[in-house]
Formats: sequence, C-alpha cells, structure tokens
Amino acid sequence: MARAESIVLLHTGDGKGKSSAAFGVMARGWARGWRVGVVQFIKGGRWRTGERKLADHLGIEWQTLGDGFTWESTDMDETIARGRHAWRVAADKLASGDYDLLILDELTYAVHYGWVPVDEVVTRIRSRAPHTNVVITGRNAPPELVDVADTVTEMRKVKHVYDRGVKAKKGIEY
Repeated sequence: MARAESIVLLHTGDGKGKSSAAFGVMARGWARGWRVGVVQFIKGGRWRTGERKLADHLGIEWQTLGDGFTWESTDMDETIARGRHAWRVAADKLASGDYDLLILDELTYAVHYGWVPVDEVVTRIRSRAPHTNVVITGRNAPPELVDVADTVTEMRKVKHVYDRGVKAKKGIEY
C-alpha cells in the first residue's frame, strides 16, 4: 500500500463534531512536529473556544477571520468581504510550502454562499504545496469538494441536546 505525500480530509454534514474532528488532527499533527495552521472562515474574533486556547498554548498559528454566524450579521457586505479575505489568506498558505497541515474551518460555507468560487478552491487545493495536508470543515460541501478530497466523513445528527433547549456547553462544544 502506498503512502501519500499529503491528503485532503473533508468533514461535512448536519451533525456536530466536524471542527472537533479537525482539531483532533491538529493535535496529532502538532505532536508529530508538524507546522500547523488554522484559518477560520465564519467564527469571529470574540469567540474564545477551547480549541483556540489549546492552539495558543501549543504555539499553533490560528487566524479567526470571520465576523460571526451569518444569521447574526448586521452588515452582510462586511461578512462576505471577510470570507473572501479568509480565502485569500488560506490560498496563500496552501501554496506557501510552510505547513504540514492546514485546517480550513468552515470553508464550505464560503463556497456554499457563493463568496468564493468552488472551481478556484479546487484548483488551489490540487496545486497546494506537495507536503501540505488539508482538513476542510463545514456543512453543505459541494460535490466538487467531495471529489477533490481523499477522505470524506459526513457527520449526521441523530439527536442533540440543543433540541431540548439546552445551550452550548463550554468544554464540550467550544
């Protein structure tokens, strides 16, 4: 069995755990001595997640470039501009050769909402630096991203405590 120089993982679906799974890969990569980078497309800078605190503690480069959930946006033009900027940052990192692992958290939303053309994303992922592994997360992954990925996992919600009116819990969901 051959070992690939790098692979692309895609975590999608309507269930919880897409980003959490990606951050598990982040921790494993860091433990192997990899240079790891994270680009977040939706969450804004006011989010202080446990994953971010861990990354800061480990010295992992982390950029939160969104301005929050789209349904909370008070200025969609600004939200879209931030999503496009996040893609430019991610595209530069993909090409740089500076990373063994890049996590593109919530990238599928930027594609799904039409902020970034899917063909451009696919081209940049295919032409990434040879040793750069990539993890992409988010709902509604288009078929083109599914095709370019080497491993695709679809998270499916069976049941969620939020459906009973329980809010997100620190340490479990953020």
